[in-house]
This record gives sequence, C-alpha cells and structure tokens, in this order.
Amino acid sequence: MPVEPIQPDGEALTPSKTARKKQAHALQDLGLALSRLPADQRQVLEMPEDLREAIDDYLTTRSHEGRRRQLQFVGKLLRRVDPTPLLAAVERFESGRTADAERLHVIERWRDALIADDEALTRWIAAHPETDVQQLRSLIRSARSDASAGQSEQRQPKSYRQLFRLLRRALADAGST
Repeated sequence: MPVEPIQPDGEALTPSKTARKKQAHALQDLGLALSRLPADQRQVLEMPEDLREAIDDYLTTRSHEGRRRQLQFVGKLLRRVDPTPLLAAVERFESGRTADAERLHVIERWRDALIADDEALTRWIAAHPETDVQQLRSLIRSARSDASAGQSEQRQPKSYRQLFRLLRRALADAGST
C-alpha cells in the first residue's frame, strides 16, 4: 500500500481516495443536474463543447448501464472545468422553480379562501384594490355554485380555473409594479 507524502503540519499532500471519490460523485451529481436543465438554458451556459455533447449523449442514452457510464464520463469531463459557474446556474434554476411553486401555492390558498369565506374577499380587496371586484365576485359565486353542485369531473369546473387565472394575473400585476 503506497504511503502518501505528508506536509510538516501533518496533512497529506494529495487528497485521500475517499475524498477523491466524494469529489467524483459530486461532479457526477452536477452533471445530472445540468442534464435536467431545459435545453435552451444548457445551450447558453459557458462550457466546453465536448461536455455539452456528453450531456446530450447522456440524455439520448436509454439503457441504465449506458446512462451510468455516460454520467461517469460527464463527471470526468467536469474535472477539467471550473464547476462554480455551472453550479451557480443549476442553483438559479432550482431556486426559480421553488419560487414558482410557492407562487402557485399562494394563489391556490387565496382561491380556496375566497370560495370558502366572504371575509377573504374583504382581505383580498384591501390588499389588491386594482382588482375588478365585479368579475371577482361573479367568479367566486360561480365557483361556489359549482362546488355545491358536486361536479365530479376529472378537471376542476371552469369557474374554478378562471378564478385561479384572475388571481394569478392580479398577483403578477401587483408584483410587476
């Protein structure tokens, strides 16, 4: 078993095998995250062309073993580049997805509250005075009548979806001003 050279302060000059394996797995995880980015975002990232092609090959490979080997190759190619900007791009994408999901949850909570309670309408109007109140009341009334009718469709009733769209537009307009 080879002995690693040691610095005067007691640390090894070269990383241990465990550290190298952890780094290799981290780079493979980064490659996997890069492959999950939308194609248009991947194309604008600054990376070597062979890495871009390797990621594209990974996406087109269908066999499990082939994908595993290709991902290892992507990790190997990532060792030659600075992973920091690529990691930052992946984190920006993930945080954007999280923010979008949270925005949708807020809209859903408002919609459910408006259908369930008249007090929620008062709170909405106070928070968003620019909203077309007549249209909002009409959609709430329709959604309540659809809910009381007990429609058992695969999709939500039309008024339920229209109310969601109106709330989404109002929150988007409020966020842009």
